[in-house]
This record gives sequence, structure tokens and C-alpha cells, in this order.
Amino acid sequence: MQCHCDSGQSFADCCQPFLEGHLAAPTPLALMRSRYSAYRLGRGEYLVKTWHPDTLGELDAATLRESGLGTEWLGLAIVFARGSAADTEGEVEFRVRYREQGRVVLLHERSRFVRHDDRWVYHSGQFNPPKIGPNQPCPCGSGKKYKQCCGRR
Repeated sequence: MQCHCDSGQSFADCCQPFLEGHLAAPTPLALMRSRYSAYRLGRGEYLVKTWHPDTLGELDAATLRESGLGTEWLGLAIVFARGSAADTEGEVEFRVRYREQGRVVLLHERSRFVRHDDRWVYHSGQFNPPKIGPNQPCPCGSGKKYKQCCGRR
């Protein structure tokens, strides 16, 4: 079975080990993908566990589970990702499409991830982040211009 995060990998080789607690996501990108899969599968407990406690607020596993299962998810596209296993913070910009009341909605967010208790967690996000110009440095940290790096996707 293909992974729910649209990585092109099998679920068993991609998000399943993280969702089942066998492994911790090694990068912000892996955590972002596993969180998307968790939303699609209604894994509210995983979403709470991978959310920074300072920004979780009043959200709970049941609310997140219902929200995920009550949504018709149409796809995840990664714009760029920054952060390695050795870093303490990173970012992932992504676009998610879903259907709501018969209309297709696009959620575009640049998410911030940090290390908390020695594992990656979602901290916060900026909806509809400013566009990155083609001649600006790529935010992934490659040192290349955006149009020659993540802008090619």
C-alpha cells in the first residue's frame, strides 16, 4: 500500500514506523509527512505527541482524530524542507488539498519544527507564507538560488 503522505514509498517503509512508535521521525520533513498521514488516518494521539506542548493549546487527541477522519484529503505537496537529524530546528513548507462542503480547499503553510525532549515536534506555522522570489537563496539551506533548487519541483 502506498503511503498516505504522497511520498511514493510504501506505508510500511515511510510513515508507519513513526505512527506506531517504533521510530522517532529523524527530520522535520519525515515528521511533517507522518503528521499528514496521522491526520488522514485519524491518529489524534500521535498528533498530540508530536505537537510542542507550548503551542498545543486546548487541542486534544479526540478533536484531532475527528477532524482528520472528517476531512476528505486530496494530497500533500512539499515546497521545501530544511532541517537534518543533527539540527535543533527546521521548517517545512507544504500545500495540502482537501474537500470541504463540495469545494476543494488549498492549505499552504510554512511550519516550524523544533527539538523537544530529544525528538522533533511541530511548533507553529505561518499560513500563506510570502512567496520566495526565483533569484532569492533557497530556504532549504542548499546555498543555491530558489529557482535552481526547491523551486524546480
